[in-house]
Amino acid sequence: MADPAHDESTSAMDDASLTRTVIVRPGGAPGGSAAADDRAHYLLVVNGAGRGQRIELGDKPLVVGRSKPADLVLDDSQVSRNHCRLTLAMGELFVTDLGSSNGTYVAGRRINQPAFVAAGDRIGIGTHMLEHEWRSRGEVEAASAADDDLEGAKKYVRSLLPERIRDGSVRTDWVLQSSAKLGGDLFGYHFIDPRTFAVYLIDVTGHGADAAMHAVSVMNVVRRASLSGVDARDPARVAGYLNDMFQMDSHGGMLLSLWYGVYDLDGATLSYTSAGHHASYLVGPGRVDALPLGTANVLIGMMPDYAYRSGHAQVPRGSSLYVFSDGVFEIDAGDGREWGIDNFLPLLTAPARSGMTESRRILEAVQDATNRQSFEDDFTLVVATFG
Repeated sequence: MADPAHDESTSAMDDASLTRTVIVRPGGAPGGSAAADDRAHYLLVVNGAGRGQRIELGDKPLVVGRSKPADLVLDDSQVSRNHCRLTLAMGELFVTDLGSSNGTYVAGRRINQPAFVAAGDRIGIGTHMLEHEWRSRGEVEAASAADDDLEGAKKYVRSLLPERIRDGSVRTDWVLQSSAKLGGDLFGYHFIDPRTFAVYLIDVTGHGADAAMHAVSVMNVVRRASLSGVDARDPARVAGYLNDMFQMDSHGGMLLSLWYGVYDLDGATLSYTSAGHHASYLVGPGRVDALPLGTANVLIGMMPDYAYRSGHAQVPRGSSLYVFSDGVFEIDAGDGREWGIDNFLPLLTAPARSGMTESRRILEAVQDATNRQSFEDDFTLVVATFG
């Protein structure tokens, strides 16, 4: 296919930029005059180089590729030289894959023919994710300011995530792939003392800055080694303490689920509680089966003075604990299929992959099984391996 010619309406970013864009200005809003409606089609880079950048689309088709003469150049080894073409037709956006090696995805699904891209849909191109917007210029200006605030909130939340532990009696790895909106997932782990290790995951109901900041508030309390007289080694007591502190009536009606576990290195035992959260799973060194570790308790913030229950498990040396949010298994896989926990669990006992962390292996396995590269909710998975 011949490469599209550039014209005088085309502009490019500086040569040093990782992402080069060509912006084709529309002559007016689709289906109406510019005076009556100044809305236009935009692509928002939500993942990849140039994250947060908006690209306005016009009547001229736009080719996306890894190098010139593509109109939108993405510095990405997984992007083909001529990867896909974006076209406006009758006021709607369509994308056509140009025989790329790694495919083009719309709303998480690989396309094999020209596909309609609705406003709000995301286009996956290599490691980049572009979101289609249909907005007025006034809305774009307001959204850009809001995006700046949201990006700042995301960076702050990310700054709270723990470093991965590569060596020692407890090793950890994790993956957090954010959804389009800022979610309420947050996790952590730390040594309470040299022989006691805590790992936990919080999932606040809803999305947006409010949910994220509520998760941050709860996380800051959990991370304290001493919870105002509450023994951090007692999962049920910790859940009760958080429940008393974060009742929904005093925190904007927000609730949260919690999984909290404490590993005793000397006894090789794990104490745990789940407050409105699904079980975490323990997989032994033989990878034969996955043992659910969960207790039936209400969400944090739902019922004052609730008496939380905890459970206990022996941990064989070399076992791995998988703690995750519901975003890893509540997935619309397309073709009428709904992915669920029963689809996800076999991945936990599948063979490890050399040179790849467990969390990354499982993320890629879910992406392959569901034919999606992005998800409606945060994909959060923490793996702790006990030596």
